[in-house]
Amino acid sequence: MPSALSHAALNPRRSPVWPWLLVSLVVILSDQFSKAWVRQTLPLDSSRPVTDFFNLVYIHNPGAAFSFLANAPGWQRWFFTGLSLAASAFILWLMFKNRGKTLFSLGLSFILGGALGNVIDRVLWGKVTDFLDFYLTLHGQQWHWPAFNLADSAIFVGAVLLIVDEFRRSRQHRA
Repeated sequence: MPSALSHAALNPRRSPVWPWLLVSLVVILSDQFSKAWVRQTLPLDSSRPVTDFFNLVYIHNPGAAFSFLANAPGWQRWFFTGLSLAASAFILWLMFKNRGKTLFSLGLSFILGGALGNVIDRVLWGKVTDFLDFYLTLHGQQWHWPAFNLADSAIFVGAVLLIVDEFRRSRQHRA
């Protein structure tokens, strides 16, 4: 009798989705624990130098990436929550439809975990906790990348994995 793993390898549509959901859960938990640690360790709007190109900071972002709509009067909280939940539902559908595509599913699981990590912040706190502050110093002048968190990093990594997967598939299709 063939094992479930060999059956999944023969029929990618029957591959389990739970490993990808587990990756998403690990992203969510890592993100939430890191944000809780920052909220307990640093005062709001503070900065703690770590290296000459990185600070730990504690800031709130009521907007989206790069503080987009951060100064809106409050409607953006529910708008971005709804948008993230709709995107998460679509990602889940894609995961079930493409579960046999390893790199694609891994990318989706990172994006799902990151999106839901930030949704949790928006629902609980009304804003997202950001704490990673990278910067470049040239000739005494500092240029800071906007502060971000592990959820944002997971979304970025997931997007890169989806791009790599698409390049791989296009090369295989051409060959």
